[in-house]
Amino acid sequence: MKEFTIGPNDAGQRLDRFLAKAVPLLPASLAQKYIRIKRIKRNGGRAERDTRLEAGDILQLYINDEFFEKPREDNAYLTVATPKLNIVYEDENILLADKRPGLAVHPHDGAEYGRTLIDHIQAYLYQKHEWSPRGENSFAPALCNRIDRNTGGIVIAAKNAEALRILNQKIKDRELDKRYLAIVEGTPKPAKGALKGYLFKDAKKNRVFVTNTPQPGAKTCQTNYITLASSKGLSLVECELITGRTHQIRAQFAHAGHPLLGDGKYGKLSKNAERTYQALYSYKLTFTFTTDAGILEYLNGRSFRAQKVDFAEEYFPGISY
Repeated sequence: MKEFTIGPNDAGQRLDRFLAKAVPLLPASLAQKYIRIKRIKRNGGRAERDTRLEAGDILQLYINDEFFEKPREDNAYLTVATPKLNIVYEDENILLADKRPGLAVHPHDGAEYGRTLIDHIQAYLYQKHEWSPRGENSFAPALCNRIDRNTGGIVIAAKNAEALRILNQKIKDRELDKRYLAIVEGTPKPAKGALKGYLFKDAKKNRVFVTNTPQPGAKTCQTNYITLASSKGLSLVECELITGRTHQIRAQFAHAGHPLLGDGKYGKLSKNAERTYQALYSYKLTFTFTTDAGILEYLNGRSFRAQKVDFAEEYFPGISY
């Protein structure tokens, strides 16, 4: 429990507005709940959210200590009152979330405080009492892979340190099979094949470039693909990343003359275009362990997929993928 004594400068404010400033980590909806169930009291008695505070009032807040911390990147999950997740699979070790396009996975992707995928996952586990930050010295639920902000698809979160260690190694050793769906302009020829080249990143322009010949600082890149359907100048393709470079699928298809639909960075996005993000989705994940996976061995051979890929059903209704 923590007490606040209202001074002259805070007098006259509504209780809910004072709380928003004094306890910024406490979501407004949770503050209202705590007021209603008397976990927030004024002078030892009941208060209302629109109660006007007076100088000398004493507020008693019976809420968890972590809400009184200063806002930081690592406690942003506290500001998430109602986690919004599309959970594909969950057990005691991992959680697979189907990330919607437009949602950043981490704060460094330019997202606002408390509005990233990891914030929602941590809030979800915290509210389920599966993760207690004050009971951990350093571990916090973490993402094992990332997807660009404007790409949708399956993201893996580890619930414990051992699962995180194993999955990071499995991803490094390419013991996971991730498949993407994309809509590209034109019809790739051949219908099934591999895009190979050399990719280098221009940090100043925040984009990558693909060439057919080696360049200083460039890394090899390969994307295998199969065309599932073609119609009206567009094709739906399934992609397999042989290498996992930044923007690889987008850049390689653009280099091949088949930019992704809606890709304003590597293609041509009309000012009047309805689609504001690229048609790219990490829709299927298969665990293909070839070495011991410890506590995650039970996942070997299991495959998970997104329930729905909107752009595939919009442009190619009835297609099986």
